[in-house]
Amino acid sequence: MKIMPWYALLVLVVSQTAGSQPPRTTPILFEGARLIVGDGSAPLEGSAFIVENNTFTRIGKKGELRLPAGATRVDLSGKTVMPAIVDVHGHPGYRKDATFSADNYTRANLADILNRYAYYGVAAVLEAGTGRGDLPFEIRAGSQPGARLRTAFRGIAMPNAGPAPPMRDAPFGVTTEAEARRDVQELAARKVDLIKIWVDDRAGTVPKLTPPLYRAVIDEAHKHDLRVVAHVVELADAKELLRAGVDGFAHLVRDKDVDDELIGLLKQRPNVFVLPTLWGERRLIHSEKPAWLNAPMLRDTLTDGDIKQLGDSFEGAATPEAGEKARQYWRMLARTIATLNAAGVRLGLGTDTGGNNGGQYFGWASQIEMETMVSAGLTPAQVLVAATRNSAQILRLDELGTIALGKSADFIVLDANPLDDIANTRRIAKVYLRGREIDRTALKAGWAGRS
Repeated sequence: MKIMPWYALLVLVVSQTAGSQPPRTTPILFEGARLIVGDGSAPLEGSAFIVENNTFTRIGKKGELRLPAGATRVDLSGKTVMPAIVDVHGHPGYRKDATFSADNYTRANLADILNRYAYYGVAAVLEAGTGRGDLPFEIRAGSQPGARLRTAFRGIAMPNAGPAPPMRDAPFGVTTEAEARRDVQELAARKVDLIKIWVDDRAGTVPKLTPPLYRAVIDEAHKHDLRVVAHVVELADAKELLRAGVDGFAHLVRDKDVDDELIGLLKQRPNVFVLPTLWGERRLIHSEKPAWLNAPMLRDTLTDGDIKQLGDSFEGAATPEAGEKARQYWRMLARTIATLNAAGVRLGLGTDTGGNNGGQYFGWASQIEMETMVSAGLTPAQVLVAATRNSAQILRLDELGTIALGKSADFIVLDANPLDDIANTRRIAKVYLRGREIDRTALKAGWAGRS
């Protein structure tokens, strides 16, 4: 008899217990929590809110809301509630255990990864240009448990010059404007959520997508009401992309400090978004192993081998000069974030998880990204807005991002206040997605004991 692997069994169990359930109709009254709405407003102390048919139907103060007939009551006194997180930059499907391969791009593995995001309080993730076949669209349209999947499907780059292997063959490779427009038309027909382009020569090893080509992509995308997000490194490229009408950046400019010219271009385009994606820069940000490597929660989803591999990546710089160069690089990134924030640029949350630099740390990286954004100079309140409302708006997920009437009941119950310390977003008591509590105990048990 063929034995199913642990990850397939886990997907089967969770889909039977969560994904196949009908929408909840019994109202639930949650009372007593500090409520962080997600829009930057002051938290509501001693809140009460009702969830019915998987949406928020009433919000107020404890004692003001009457328990509906047939409803259940959940006491959240002493807890803090915040909206679930949205991660706008991921590459799920290629990582499984210690392997990194296109062969891992299966329904079972994607479902497992979406459960990992959900475990850490992530309600949705964008597959940023490395999708394969019909699978991402089938999952997006389905009722699978875990985080929602949104997809840019196949991004656009020069031939064999997009993301690092083994994802490099996923995007379209284009050499003419006609090809670029044709591929955008195909993406529009598939109703992708964003279009991803790569304008990066990978330290001189591959050609960048040229200005005539990315102008054609952006122009054609806008004809179809689609937005374009660019993987970019250099300041000069970012300026030209803004002049061409790009809608967002999947990374910060990383070759030099931003200048007044770039800020002026951004101010002319108030809807442009920037994803700092600091998780991908973690080796240069941390001069030594970070304290969160010892967090017990990290072991809920990762093996000892995974954690050792992550820890080894933070080994000290080979020379004092290299260490100082890394510190200067981090200071530059922090200055960039502060400058963008002061200019009112819309910041979102992205991690690049699943990619070459992102590793297999799905969901956990989304949590650490928030802590690192605070380290760069943002306040916890600003980071929470970026990770919830702003990121949901970037993906046009109108039902997510804030706790408000008519929104989907996707929220995290915390044991401490993240406005006091952003690391408290990791003190998770419960996660609710689509109005239902995620069975984190069952998920943790399914991941336990892996080699």
